[in-house]
Amino acid sequence: MSAKKVVLISGGAGFLASHICDQLISGGYKIICLDNFITGKNANISHLLRNKDFVFVRQNVSVPFKVAGKVDYVMHCASPASPVDYYSYPIETMLVGSNGTYHMLELAKAKKAVFLLTSTSEVYGDPKVHPQTEDYWGNVNPIGPRSVYDEAKRYAEAMTFAYRREFKVDTRVVRIFNTYGPRMNVNDGRVVPNFICQALKGRPITLYGDGKQTRSFCYVADEAAGILKLLFSREPGPVNIGNPREFNMIEFAKLVLELTGSKSKLVYKPLPEDDPKQRRPDITLARTKLGWEPKIELREGLTKTIAWFRENI
Repeated sequence: MSAKKVVLISGGAGFLASHICDQLISGGYKIICLDNFITGKNANISHLLRNKDFVFVRQNVSVPFKVAGKVDYVMHCASPASPVDYYSYPIETMLVGSNGTYHMLELAKAKKAVFLLTSTSEVYGDPKVHPQTEDYWGNVNPIGPRSVYDEAKRYAEAMTFAYRREFKVDTRVVRIFNTYGPRMNVNDGRVVPNFICQALKGRPITLYGDGKQTRSFCYVADEAAGILKLLFSREPGPVNIGNPREFNMIEFAKLVLELTGSKSKLVYKPLPEDDPKQRRPDITLARTKLGWEPKIELREGLTKTIAWFRENI
């Protein structure tokens, strides 16, 4: 019997990456999980720590590090991903997108491993093209408050493609759209945990601007499955992975109220600087190249997510 394939994943104790770890373990892979717990949580991977195929190493990938033994796949998932987090850790966010990407690419090159970068729909900024296709270059403020994340990911993509061209590293780039589900940080600051926590606590639900800005929401199990489809394909990307069904924030707030049974009122506040007015992926590439599309409808995914939040707030 051949030895199991080894996947090294940075930021593996994060919300989305921990679900990727679950799916990899279920698929028969060995995992080396790196995290320094800036935003990741031990609780997200505690159920995996006794598994012989899961190895955790506390490591900041923005500084040089070494990994012994064979590695077949390198997944660079480390980065603060919510405004609350990257506003709190602006320099760390830029360093993990620059130095961290460099170190992970160097590792992939040395190990002759497949490399996958988890990029983001934020590379499109406040888009003037809707829905967003992978060939759209974006509308990003390079010095605004969100730029520490947006530009770190844009740089990381450029570095990834430079290594592909210069060193023939076998690379993949996924652009992740809004993802939700169990293990989200209660204080994440993004719309799903905000609305759910406010509703469950009976507090007013905060809408920004006129509440007509749109988002699309992909359940975490679907998102993780799509990312792994890309990893194990021959498609370099970038490929959008997300749910193309679009909701405005008023619609979404009313659904949360219905599913929680909350009597919370809706309140309106000014729109934050550079907040995108609309966000929806075109997933034609994912459908045609990967045979992937999301399966879990928002109502089903939110019901599971609300149940998790009830137990964890």
